[in-house]
Amino acid sequence: MAANPPGQGFQNKNRVAILAELDKEKRRLIQSQSMNNPGASIPLSRPAVNKEFRDQAEQQHIAAQQKAALQHAHAHSSGFFITQDSSFGNLILPVLPRLDPE
Repeated sequence: MAANPPGQGFQNKNRVAILAELDKEKRRLIQSQSMNNPGASIPLSRPAVNKEFRDQAEQQHIAAQQKAALQHAHAHSSGFFITQDSSFGNLILPVLPRLDPE
């Protein structure tokens, strides 16, 4: 076993005492908050509204990404592209024209 340097035991006791003091203070603050505000533990936000807002923001972000990708593709390619939901996560898809058989 490795020998502890001198003063190591004192430092450990000091850490334990500090942690115990912090724990007591934390409990005291939580208890005083619950006594002052009995309804404080009730969540104020509505998860459904937050989820709808997050979904809407995500859709707007995807639409902006699709628009940017489409503009980039049209500027740097001679092909045709469309925006469409893809099973593979592609923002835009190439369009191949159908040629009538002669």
